[in-house]
Amino acid sequence: MTDGQSIAAIDLGSNSFRLEIGRVAHGQLERVEYLKETVRLGAGLDSEGQLGAAAMQRGWDCLARFAERVRGFAPQNVRAVATQTFREARNRAEFLVPAHRMLGFPIDVISGREEARLIFAGVAHLLPEIDERRLVVDIGGRSTELVLGRGYAPSKVESYPVGSVNVSMRHFADGRLSRSALDAATLAAQAVLEDALSFLAERGWDQAYGSSGTVGAIADILAANGQGEGIVTRDGLDWLAEELLRAGHVDRLEIEGLKEDRRAVIGGGVATLRAVFALVGLETMHSARGALRHGVLYEMLDRRVATLDVRERTVQRLQQKFGADAAQAARVGEAATRLFAGLQPKRDRATQQLARELAWAAAVHEIGRAVAHDGYNRHGAYILEHSDGAGFALHQLERMGVLLLGQRGGLRKVAQWLDEGELRDQLLCLRLGVLLCHARRAPSLDGLGLARRGSGYRVEVGGGWAAQHPRSAVLLEEEAAHWRRVDRTFDFVAG
Repeated sequence: MTDGQSIAAIDLGSNSFRLEIGRVAHGQLERVEYLKETVRLGAGLDSEGQLGAAAMQRGWDCLARFAERVRGFAPQNVRAVATQTFREARNRAEFLVPAHRMLGFPIDVISGREEARLIFAGVAHLLPEIDERRLVVDIGGRSTELVLGRGYAPSKVESYPVGSVNVSMRHFADGRLSRSALDAATLAAQAVLEDALSFLAERGWDQAYGSSGTVGAIADILAANGQGEGIVTRDGLDWLAEELLRAGHVDRLEIEGLKEDRRAVIGGGVATLRAVFALVGLETMHSARGALRHGVLYEMLDRRVATLDVRERTVQRLQQKFGADAAQAARVGEAATRLFAGLQPKRDRATQQLARELAWAAAVHEIGRAVAHDGYNRHGAYILEHSDGAGFALHQLERMGVLLLGQRGGLRKVAQWLDEGELRDQLLCLRLGVLLCHARRAPSLDGLGLARRGSGYRVEVGGGWAAQHPRSAVLLEEEAAHWRRVDRTFDFVAG
């Protein structure tokens, strides 16, 4: 990425949507603009996991304004990520499809651990480059992330479904701030966060940092009231809790430094942070400038300059963890991507990304063998779809899971996805790659032609090829039969 280029990160949080634009300068990022709007999308999620119409409209209205600011940006220079509310919402597609169209860029719903990893990256890049072990805490609207790490590298990441919005909705829904409600809210948050006790069993950090959102808001209030600059202490947190109780209701809060957009959720935020302090045994937490959106920006920058991005490392780690045969994966990947290049001859960014997804799927196509040889495609798909997959959005993992599921055998199990032409092309090429590498050696593709035929395909080989590869020819005939059973044209012609 060249100096002077601008990149943008959009964070669709449960309480607020944020847009951060940075400009590349000497390999670093300079802030150009920061926009934040309180949409309280998480407050519009009902007990059935459905986003309400009013909440969705607030989100769309905000994204329409953000869209005007990033209009004209190259696709690779904008990334939008959605967090806990979208992980929970059963009708998220009802919001995301129009939102994508309105914003003009795709929106990635990311896992909790992926959110935690990106938060740590954002915090680390805006802290001094010193050799210190760090605990990073981010309390959002509906989730809390805890991360341990050193430098830019997280070592442990976790996400818990508790935050300022859902705690406030449950314990302070009528706005009243009583001691019994605050104590109950703190205990409820502790119950959700108790799993962190094993995560933090050994005190593996030198300094604790709070990222953005709740911690930043509380630090600002404490600073405005002479309780320390840029830090949250246990005493300061106790003081703030007493101020909330003295007011008795959110409408009567008159605390210097409390912003209006935080008034409705301050009770839940204080309760959740009290729970963290109690569980972790903290006395002091520093407020960090970095946040999720900064992690997104720096990862976009790093992907341009690094020879191996985090997604490649994730794929390699999955291969190693589940003992997949790397040599066979490479053979299948090379065959599949070569066939795909014939079907998708364009060399634009979108096609290149599809080819990378196919190569990643090939790299991990046998991870299910660690569970059982029979049905390893199903086991592999399950592993992939339920992994955190650092660097990947949830929809990317789901898409790759479909490829793993459909890599062999009948196609009825993936029939619902066959109407999507690009995914169908990827699936066919992966299946052919697996088929042609059945002997676990590099296949000969010379003399084999693959072409699209409407919504179907044609594979043609010369007579000499079929004679030299009789087993492969039989498998290709079986492949044609599989496609015909789902009403797709697949002609196998041996000259």
